[in-house]
Order: sequence, then structure tokens, then C-alpha cells
Amino acid sequence: MRRYAALASVLLVAACSTGPSLETRGRVTAPPGDSRHLSVGSAGFTESDLLAHMYALLLNQAGYKTSMLTVANRELYEPALESGQIDVVPEYAATFADWLDARTNGAGAAPAGSPDLAATMAALRKLTAPRGLVVLDPGRAVDQNAFAVTRAYAREHNLRTLSDLGRSGLPVRLAAGDECVRRPYCEPGLKTVYGIDITGVDPKGVGTTQAKRAVQSGQDQMVLTTTTDATLDEFGLVLLADDKHLQNADYVVPVVNRSRAGGERVAKALGALNSVLTTQDLATLNRQVDSRRRLSEDVARRYLEDRGLLK
Repeated sequence: MRRYAALASVLLVAACSTGPSLETRGRVTAPPGDSRHLSVGSAGFTESDLLAHMYALLLNQAGYKTSMLTVANRELYEPALESGQIDVVPEYAATFADWLDARTNGAGAAPAGSPDLAATMAALRKLTAPRGLVVLDPGRAVDQNAFAVTRAYAREHNLRTLSDLGRSGLPVRLAAGDECVRRPYCEPGLKTVYGIDITGVDPKGVGTTQAKRAVQSGQDQMVLTTTTDATLDEFGLVLLADDKHLQNADYVVPVVNRSRAGGERVAKALGALNSVLTTQDLATLNRQVDSRRRLSEDVARRYLEDRGLLK
């Protein structure tokens, strides 16, 4: 079912030779399509694989034939999505909006994504429409930047939210990527939005094992990770809620090629996940693959069956 060989080179050629040109974008007038065979793309990491498998299974049930394509580079799979080599891909609203905005308007463009989901979706749909793409409705699941402390530290200082940490006045050394010192969602935002006393950034990466161990050992007090991190429990870590919404609205959204998969039947099939799949569900599913070494397709199928979405 999965086709991996030589995809990067094939899609690179496609990115250069097919799809709407910059001159014709903005005049995409073909009606939404409904191809019988759909290629579902994955970005190659666990969560993207899981979402792609769920999409494929739901589309199969709706009467489509599907194949899976894995392309671990947005610079390749987005042009392939425009050209119709990939018909459906799971994306993240704010991140995809910012990426398309930079590609369209230059690296210095003001960010299109924001903590406001409605504004982010409006900006994203404005960016995708001229490219012949349709962004379907988001559901409840969001994979965004998040901050974690040890369970013992949270209990000792009565911390549940980032606001709690700011009010505590505790000095905090943060394990994160080295770009954290200038990114508005990281050190600057933690200081200005929450009043957290960040004494330094330990450049151990975002959600890496090394970063989590530094917090676990007490070398650092907090780690930058994501809301669907599958391994927090292994390190005795818990997330502090982003109660003032510092982070962008990176809700999971299916993005489809309008001429091949832009019809109502695809939207209905994939929309079945919207009221079911949660952020915690994604974290649990990631854990089953990453920690328990189960196959993504099997985990995706079992989840859909358990939720009554797959017969």
C-alpha cells in the first residue's frame, strides 16, 4: 500500500514542471473534483503517519481507493499537492499558514498564523485558494509548542498553568532550542506574557531526550516540547497549560487538492474525525507507536474502530 522508492526525486521534478504557475494562481476556477483514486501524503514522522493512515482508512470506507506517499519535506510535498501527485495531506494550521506566507510574500512577511484559530484559518485559506488547494475544517486536536516541568516540581509549587509559574516568581532555566532566545512564543513571550523569570536557555533542542533529562535531573526547571509529546510520562514530566494563549493555533487540518479531492464526499469522510480526535488522543497514539513499537496503520485502524468511525 505504501510507495517509498525515489519519491523525493520524482516530487522534485513535479515541483518544477507541473501545477499552477505563479502567473495563473488566483484564477483557479475549476469546480471541486472527486477522483476515485486518492494519494494521501505523510511528512514521515509518527504523528503525520498516523493521521495519514486515518485519512486513508476513512476515505477507503467512503468508497475511494487510496495509496500512501511519504515525503518528509514540505518544500517537496506542497508543490506535489498543488500538482495533484498528492491529493490529501495532514497539516497544522498556523505553521502551514506561516510557511505559505513566507513563500508567497517573502521571508520578511508578517506571520499569517496566530493564537486566534478563526483568523489563522482565514489567512490560511486566502493563501491556499490561489494554489488550487482547499483547507478542510479543523477539529479538536492541536499540536503546538508547550512547556513541561517535572510532576514533583509542579506539585511542590502548586503549578498547573504558565500563569501559576509566573506568579510564583521562581527562577527558571529553560531547556529548548537555541532560537528560543528570540522567538516570540518562547523566552520573550514567557517573560512578557506570563512574567516568568527565565534565567537562561539551555540549548538542548525542542523536546529532545537530552532536554527532558536535564529537567528530570533538576539541571533545568522547564523544557520546550509539544502538546502531543508521547514520552513525557517516561521522564516524570507534565505540561503547564498555556492559559493566556501565547502559542499559535496549530490545529490539525486536512489540506486537499481542489480539482481532485475538493468535493463534499472527501470533506464529509475526513470531517468524521473532527468531533472525536483530541490532542490527548494524538499523544496516546504517538506513544503506542514510539514507545510500544506498534505499526502506525494498526494503531490508526484500532483507534477508528474503537471510536465507531470504521466498520
